[in-house]
Amino acid sequence: MAEVIVVGAGPVGTLLAAELARFGVDVEVLERRATAGGGSRAIGLHAPTLAALEAGGATDRILSRAVKVGRGEARSDGRTLGVVRFDRLDVRHPYVATIPQVDTEDALRGAGPEPVRGVTVSRVAPDRSRVQVETDRGGRSAPIVVFAGGVGARELVFRSDALRRTAYPDRYLMTDATVLPREDPDTAIVHLAASGVLESFPLPDGQRRFVAWDAGGSLDPAAVAGRLREAMRARGEADAAEVVTEATAFGVRRVLAPGMRRDRLFVIGDAAHEISPIGGQGLNLGLLDAATLAPLLATWLRTGAAPESDLAAWERDRLRSARLAGRMAAVNMRLGRPVSARAHAARSRVLGRALAATGTLVPHAYAMGFDAASR
Repeated sequence: MAEVIVVGAGPVGTLLAAELARFGVDVEVLERRATAGGGSRAIGLHAPTLAALEAGGATDRILSRAVKVGRGEARSDGRTLGVVRFDRLDVRHPYVATIPQVDTEDALRGAGPEPVRGVTVSRVAPDRSRVQVETDRGGRSAPIVVFAGGVGARELVFRSDALRRTAYPDRYLMTDATVLPREDPDTAIVHLAASGVLESFPLPDGQRRFVAWDAGGSLDPAAVAGRLREAMRARGEADAAEVVTEATAFGVRRVLAPGMRRDRLFVIGDAAHEISPIGGQGLNLGLLDAATLAPLLATWLRTGAAPESDLAAWERDRLRSARLAGRMAAVNMRLGRPVSARAHAARSRVLGRALAATGTLVPHAYAMGFDAASR
């Protein structure tokens, strides 16, 4: 019988299960999706995450497939405002590793357990020594249960009025496209324009991801793709716009849970802290939740006593890191919103000066150097 049940087989649940198995814990993973992948916007893994994944071998597997992005540029109206140099950071992995999520999940799993798919959890009930989990395939229980099932898992654990929610008016368009050879294949680019931001990130196999602020409109697939092409032409990626055939639209919000633990029940990843994907820190937050929790749970099960002080520090640090990442994401969104021509010119000047004056501070912040797990 499982010592830990993990609910959710996305990247966060997959990593937690693999790490627990590496520590000798009997773990079962329940996943409602019948097949893997689909729908995620997460592609970038930052230095603290890559360092945390080294012991289990996932870092080597990820880097064998990923693009190492050592440089980012802010551009406006065809000129470079400033450069963000991840490759000058004093860390073991001075770059952002970009890789599609389906490949990330495969790399994270390693020798971890395969999930039991097509299982929907309907109720969870902790008691003194175990946690009862009800599903559409019958009941299960384990000494410890961890919810890593993303936003859909929240309602099983938290009351709606217990969550801090912030709704944003911003909407974005996104696509991954195979582009023609270019002079900046391994450079991440943020195009600032009066009409809104356009972000361009390298991916393996000659692909790039494009994300553009969207004024809204029809959600018909052809209309969504057409609006993204228009935005790319207007904001600095005209050549790449010609290869875009499809795109998706999405909104953003911020949600923060009041806590991540109730005795033997834990909540990690997006289920506990959802932030805007603009800035690329949400997936990393969840992976660091899992990587730092796994050894504490293994200690608990091995010794029979919960490491209370360490678990309290873990919860405090992870919530603090989530709050900081959420604030950074909100700043990123404000910088990327449409403004008047005069405000755009002023914003570009200020950003250029800030990037020139702050040295490694900006890349340190964007690479999650302030996360508690990077200490």
